[in-house]
Amino acid sequence: MNRYILDLFSLVVEAATVAHGKQTRKGNGTPYITHPFTVALLLLQAGCSEETVAAGLLHDTIEDTNLSFEEIEHKFGQQIARVVRECSEYDKSKGWEERKQHKIDHLHTVSLEACMVMCADKLHNIRATVREFEAKGDDVWGRFNRGKEKQEWYYRSVVDVLGKRVPDFPLYSLLKQEVDELFR
Repeated sequence: MNRYILDLFSLVVEAATVAHGKQTRKGNGTPYITHPFTVALLLLQAGCSEETVAAGLLHDTIEDTNLSFEEIEHKFGQQIARVVRECSEYDKSKGWEERKQHKIDHLHTVSLEACMVMCADKLHNIRATVREFEAKGDDVWGRFNRGKEKQEWYYRSVVDVLGKRVPDFPLYSLLKQEVDELFR
């Protein structure tokens, strides 16, 4: 790995860690930063470009922190900022169903890099849910804004669209398998 890439990753790791600060993961209290780190590692293992891996580290910053699109663009360039924006929810003041339907519809038009980041994001999320389900059973669904049926609708819809956009992406088949197993 060349020095530019190492410098980029160092700066992106720092920005994501500072931005997410003391946030924790919903339901289990794990430091939130473990999620973008895992997403980035999944993307790296899948052979994605350095810019896509960097966007994976930053994918939740626009919607969940004070880090803005403009700051990301200034610090890390247009390509990374564009992918992060494509992965962000458009309006968190809207209801859950409207936000999730918009995300599903949006998947049809975003870049392939954003599809890859969202695939890694959903794969990590579903794996965390599977682990909690194995420990708590159906009680796990109580931590979500919507119950099991809505979660199943959302994840199966995402899998359906990603299957049309990035069917050969290595993480896609893993996501599909995990969703099928959880919601069988």
